[in-house]
Formats: sequence, C-alpha cells, structure tokens
Amino acid sequence: MRSAVLSLPLLAVGAVAQAENLYTATATSAVYAAQATAKTLSNTSNVKGKAFDRFVVVWLENTDYDMAHGDENLNWLAKQGITLSGYHAVTHPSEPNYVAAIGGDYFGMQNDDFNQIAKNVSTVIDLLEDKGISWAEYQEDMPFSGFSGKAWVNQKNGKNDYVRKHNPAVIHNSAASQIDRLASMKNLTMFYEDLKNDALPQWMFITPNMTSDAHDSDIQTAGTWTRSFLEPLLNDKKFMKNTLVLVTFDENETYSIQNRILGILLGDAVPKELAGTTDSNFYNHYSEIATVEANWDLHTLGRFDVGANVFQLVADKTGDQIRTWSGELSQRYFNFSYAGVFNSHGGNRRYPAPNLSSCGGKTHNRTILPAIKELWKGSTAPVYYTPKLEIPDGLNPPSGFAPVV
Repeated sequence: MRSAVLSLPLLAVGAVAQAENLYTATATSAVYAAQATAKTLSNTSNVKGKAFDRFVVVWLENTDYDMAHGDENLNWLAKQGITLSGYHAVTHPSEPNYVAAIGGDYFGMQNDDFNQIAKNVSTVIDLLEDKGISWAEYQEDMPFSGFSGKAWVNQKNGKNDYVRKHNPAVIHNSAASQIDRLASMKNLTMFYEDLKNDALPQWMFITPNMTSDAHDSDIQTAGTWTRSFLEPLLNDKKFMKNTLVLVTFDENETYSIQNRILGILLGDAVPKELAGTTDSNFYNHYSEIATVEANWDLHTLGRFDVGANVFQLVADKTGDQIRTWSGELSQRYFNFSYAGVFNSHGGNRRYPAPNLSSCGGKTHNRTILPAIKELWKGSTAPVYYTPKLEIPDGLNPPSGFAPVV
C-alpha cells in the first residue's frame, strides 16, 4: 500500500506537470519565499524483492580507493558488510558520475555546470514508478523540497552546503519537470521525520553536504559522518527491513590513476556469513541501476545499465551472470569523457538513443521499459549501447563520439 505525507503547503491545484526551472532562484529572499509553497511527499510501498526490499545509496566524494579503505570509520562499516574492491567511477568530474548512476550514461559530460538533461531521457525513477516502488532523495542542507538552483550556501559562514551537481534527479528534466517528483527530492532532515513516521521509501539516494562528504574537507570527516549516520540505523527496525545499503564515492581524487573507488554493502539484507568479506568483481555506477532492476524484476533503460554487472550477493538470487572485463582492465582508466551533448569541448551534439531491441544476452532476460520504446520510436539518433560489460571512455569512445582536441 502506498501513502503520502505532505509536510509543506501544496502548490495550487493544477500546477502538476511542467515544472523545470521552477525553483532555481538562489537569492535568500527567493529561497525563503519558495519554502512557503514547495510541496513535500513521503511515499511508501512494500514491493518484495528477490534479495532486498529496500535499497539505500550514500555517496561520498573524491577519494582514492586506498585512502577510503584506510579510514577507520569506513573500515568499521566494511566489517559489518561486504567490501567491493572492484568498484569504479565512470569518468571525471563529479556531476557526470551522479548523472550516470540513475540515467545509465553521462552523455559526454565533463564538467560540473548547470546541466539539464532532456525530458525524453529516462532514469531509474521511471523504472521504479512503473512497478509501484517508492523512492526519494535526501540531500543534506537542501533548502526545501524540489529546490533546483545551483547551490545553497550556509547562511552563517557562506560555505557551499548543498549543490545541484550532487543531486542526480534534479539534473534530469524527466524528474525535475514533475511537481510530485520534485516533492520527493528532500532535505536530509526529512529522512529522520520519515524514519520516525515509518514512512521511508524503498529506494533512496542520500547525499551529504560538501563538508560531510569529503569534498571540502577530508576522508576522516566523511568517514566520521557516514558511520555516525549509519551505525544507529543498523539496529533500527524501521530502517532495517531487508535493507541493502551501498556506501560509495562519486570518483577518485588522483586523475592519473585508474578511477577505482571504494564500495561497501551492508544492512540486514547482507547474509551474516558475508560480513567482513570482499567481492572483487568489476562494478561501476551502472551496477547500481542493474542491481535494482534485477532485484525487483524491473524493465531496463536500454543504456549502459543493460550490460552492467549486478552485485554478486543479488546475482546469486536473481540468476544474473557475473562477467569479467575482457582485455586488459588495468589499461582502462575511466578518467576522460567521450564527446557528447554536454561536452564543453565540442563533438557530437546528439543524444544517443537507447537500444530499443537490447536485452541482456546470456546475462539476463530483462526488456526495455515500454514507455521508453514509445518515446524513442522512429528515432534516427545513433545507438551505442550493448549488453556487454565493457563501457567506453574518452580514450576509447563510442563510434562518432570522439572528443574534440
């Protein structure tokens, strides 16, 4: 059963659909005025999954694998679950990684600009809603639900607290153009309210602020924040409802080495015998989408989610095949974006179309979301997605999307 809790006054009846750019103003007076009308939703659902019933992602920032793995608090969390030692970001800098984690591609983006992805580009949100699975983003220090501005600074010290580039849903106009979807992009304080009311959704993306996530601080600060946030929840029955938590990073810090990042899986969906173990399979941000698809038998986006590895503990229950990277993985760095719509250096300015006929080959039998097929039917845009594990990067771009030098 689904329920909705409204915690702020509703917008006028009928103000439902076209909402992109509605809440972009960042002037203090404009933000405080918008707080009075912004809508907040707390949707719930109870769709059973094959390996977990709730999926929670916590993203930290800009830290090399070894540095993150060596942090005492992150190490403590890893001992409660599974270390993903083969987890990779897909490019640099931050924003394209956030985009990729829910949309299945980053469309050549190699900047942290105020980007808006076209409405006909779907995300995991479309897949979840298609199966009646509730979702929300919780963004630390976001000034109000659905805020679409570039940043909100701390009103006392002037530091960047919340930034748009770390909010993947608001960058996609397929989400930012709908009031009810904006209403599910909320301040982290709403997480605690939803927790108290037993009104948490089944899929969550949690972003700490720019200090808490290590972007403007260090890994010790981020590790302390993450353990402080998660440790009480590990024994909270309102949170632990066959819950799988992924703690990971957007990208590493050292651009001259492979873009490998720490991933940790924990929660009561992790079998006790796997606590303290390591999974060394190849994963990346597209695995977040593929794992959710496999668990709830969702459709696909027809993009790089189709070929991504599903986390092993989930694949063991869904029958997905885990594959190894063909060729020499050590020679692939994932540090440089291929050209595309959002590449400020130029190149191919067309959105690639999803692969409307793509299925998982021998790895799975999931099919593309019918609504995506309808959106892109008859498109002449190039298609470069396949069921293969291997993805392109700037040094190995898709055909027709080489970067402009």
